[in-house]
This record gives sequence, C-alpha cells and structure tokens, in this order.
Amino acid sequence: MTTLVSSTDTLTRDALAVLQPGFLGTTAPDWLLRRLGEGLSSVGLFGRNIASPEQLAALTERLRAERDDVLVAIDEEGGDVTRLEVGHGSSFPGNYALGTVDDVDLTRAVARELGRRLAACGVNLNWAPSADVNSNQDNPVIGVRSFGADTPLVARHTAAYVEGLQSAGVAACTKHFPGHGDTSVDSHHAMPRIDVDLDTVNARDLLPFRAAIAAGSKSVMSAHILLPALDPDRPATLSRRILTGLLREELGFQGPIITDGMEMRAIASAYGIERGSVLAIAAGADAICVGGGLADEDTVLRLRDALVAAVRNGELPEERLADAAARVRGLADWTRRVRGASEPGADSQEGTAPGTASAPDTGIGLVAARRAVRVTGGAEPLTEAPYVAAFTPVANIAVGEETPWGVAAELGRLLPGTETGSYSGAGAAGKDPVASAAELLAAAGDRTIVAVVRDAHRHRWMSDALDAVLAARPGTIVVEMGVNEAEPRGALHIATHGAARVCGQAAAEVITGRRE
Repeated sequence: MTTLVSSTDTLTRDALAVLQPGFLGTTAPDWLLRRLGEGLSSVGLFGRNIASPEQLAALTERLRAERDDVLVAIDEEGGDVTRLEVGHGSSFPGNYALGTVDDVDLTRAVARELGRRLAACGVNLNWAPSADVNSNQDNPVIGVRSFGADTPLVARHTAAYVEGLQSAGVAACTKHFPGHGDTSVDSHHAMPRIDVDLDTVNARDLLPFRAAIAAGSKSVMSAHILLPALDPDRPATLSRRILTGLLREELGFQGPIITDGMEMRAIASAYGIERGSVLAIAAGADAICVGGGLADEDTVLRLRDALVAAVRNGELPEERLADAAARVRGLADWTRRVRGASEPGADSQEGTAPGTASAPDTGIGLVAARRAVRVTGGAEPLTEAPYVAAFTPVANIAVGEETPWGVAAELGRLLPGTETGSYSGAGAAGKDPVASAAELLAAAGDRTIVAVVRDAHRHRWMSDALDAVLAARPGTIVVEMGVNEAEPRGALHIATHGAARVCGQAAAEVITGRRE
C-alpha cells in the first residue's frame, strides 16, 4: 500500500512528485526510501544501479514496498544505449537496425520482448523510443538511436515500438520532442540550434511524434534544443509555446511531459538546474528527469525547494504544479493497473501480462540483428583466428563508455585465438592515422585483419587510418557498426547498423560462415 507521511504538506508532496531522480549503488539508499514516503513518485535507473536481473528485481521490489505505485524509469533503448545489459551489450539491435529492416511487425516484437524483460524486473517506464529523424548524418548524439533519415519510416516504426513496449505493461516515453535529429551539437555539452522553417519542422520532425501520440504513447520527453521557428527565445524544454502550445494544444497530447536530463549542459550551464526546473514546469513539463550525473539527496532537496519557493513567490502557479503532479500520478496508476491485471488469476482489462523473469528468451533480438546486416563484396569465410582492429571514437554520453562493443568477443567464440587492439584518433592516441595504421599492421602480423569502425564518415582520422590499412592489406574485412554513410571499403564490407552485442554476433557469423 502506498505510504505517505501525513506531516508532508500538499505543496511539498507535489514538488517531490514531479521529480525523477537517480541514485548511486545497486540498493536503494535510506534517503530515497524516505522521500518516497514523503511523496516522491518516480525513480530513474542507470547502468550503475544494475548488476543482474535478479538484483534489479529485488531493488524494484524494495522500492514498491515503500510506495506501491512508484514509477521506476530507465533509459533502455536497446542497441547502443543499454542499461539493462550495460556490462556486456544489448540482446537487441537499436532503432537504426530496425529501420534498415523496415518490418514494423519485427520492431513491435522486439519492443515487446524488451518490455517484457523490463517488466519482469519491475521497471515500468522506459525513456524510449527515440522518434528523432536523423536528417543530419553528422549528428553526434542521435545517429543509430534513430530509425533513420526518412520521416514516414521513422513515424511507422516509432508507433510500432510504442505499441510493442506498452503491450508488455511498460510505459513508453517518446523522445526528444520536437526532434533532435538535425543537430550538430550534443545537448549533453551545449545548446543545439536548429535553423529550419516551420514547414520543415511540421513535415519532417513532428510526424513521428504525431504517430506516437496516435499509438497511445503514455509520455513524451522534451529536447534541450533551440528551434527559432517555434520559439526564438527558449529551448523546447523551457518553452511554453512548444510544450503547451504545440504538444498539448495542437498535437493533443494529454499524458505527462518529461524533461531530458536537467543536468545536461544545454540547460544547466545557461539556467542552472533549479531555475531550469521551475521554468520547465511553468512551460508545461510534468516531470523533471535528473540523476544521470547528479544522483544524491541534495539534488532532490534543491529541486524540491526551488519548486516550492517558486509557487510561494508567485513565479509558478500552484495549480500548474498540482496538474503536473497529477499527470505523473496518473501514469503511475496506469502502470499499477496493468501490473495488477497481469497477476495470476486476474482478468486483464488493459495491456497484457508483462511476463516473468523465468520466461524464455525468444531470440527475436538476434533474428532482427541478422536481418539488418548488409554485405558488400565477397571473401571466403575465415577459418583461422584474425586480428580485430577496433577504431574507437569518443563515446557520446548517452551511450557511455562502459558498454563493450565490436566483433572481437563474438569472433573469439567462433575462432579461438582471435586477438584485438583498439585505435583512437590523434587527440587520444597522440599519433597520426598513418602511424596508427603502421602500429596496427605490425600487431596483426600475417593474420587477416578485421577493421571495425563506427561512423567512419564522421571521423577523418578513422577514415584515413582505414585507407592506410587497406592500401597495405587489401584483403582486410571492414565492419561498420555506426551510421553506414561512407562508401563500402575492404574485401568484404559488413554494415550492422548498430553496435549492440547481437549486431557483433551477426557480423561474426557472416565473417566465419558459422553460427554458434
């Protein structure tokens, strides 16, 4: 049963209800449990909070012992962005791979299976899918997280993903409204600006969000982007014109609007997280996502107190905060009803059973990854252990550096003795690309080289080093695990359209002609 401390006043409970904070560790700290008792309605989970499905299930059970309708949120896109499988890579390809296959039934099935796994662990809100149209191929933060650059394709797969995820009892949070695909700046680091006209926004960027709303997406996440065609003064997260005027009134979305992480520099550097949170709620946001970088009690108290003070000094209408809190609680109530309907003996009235932790893996993720592979050229299957050279760019913050990627581990299982080396750009390695290539060739010896790249079209050092390797060893196999925009090179070129573990497995199967 939900626990609320009677001494906590309504205003303070509402201020806590709109926060979605994170925490450190794999068990719930005492301060978090206390705040749940005082009105906190949501908790955000990240890779640092997850060690295994069993540990995660125990963690969410403990949270619900304190508050049975708590929203347990996670950033689990599948593909490159995984928290559930942060230590070894995702069992599901990401959006770009699914868009490449372009089978909405497959996308729906992948999202349902991902949702089943989340629900089995007690997670009921997923900050996914990304509905961004990746119209800028040099985008440093979206890329393979998008279904692609074609607006109708992105729209139909966004809708299918929402349907699949929510059929498993997990609320979708379609992001990043009104569209982060045409940016050349990562909003984790600075404020992106998109200078296009209103017709382009409507025809290109908004269509997938319209599709998600029509599909019943339970929540939408705002983007920290400045889009002058919609609001020349405020970024979307802080814009009443965008959140209330466009999303609420024009598009008709009535569920909770959740902000992207408020500690991201696009907001924190320009406004500060306290001021930014007040402005976001005033603009029409209903939940403040924070905790990716700031994950302590002090952050929660600072934001709670800033919201309370803004109401008391007249800056934030009390009814706006109350409305935001009510929308969050409404979503929590939906997740609780779906969970209750899935319990043994229950007569399900909405949604379907989330499944159980012991339910077998359907293998749909590997099926999808195999279907997404595109091969150019030809070579005899490898029968001897190769040398895998991973050209490693700096990971964007959304993806993180802790999740392994590539094909070396998967090739090693099929061809024991496979060796690998990692090669970075001049800034990281202190070498020019030709020097890196010479080092690589020396390390490879007479073994076949498998060169693994990620967004080769965006990284000049990577492309130059690859050219130097191919000039010396034209029989090199190239695996592109990012956006497949560069011309195919190598004796065999394999595009996986993502760097999830199953994408690496699918590539290894092509290289060896074998399946485990």
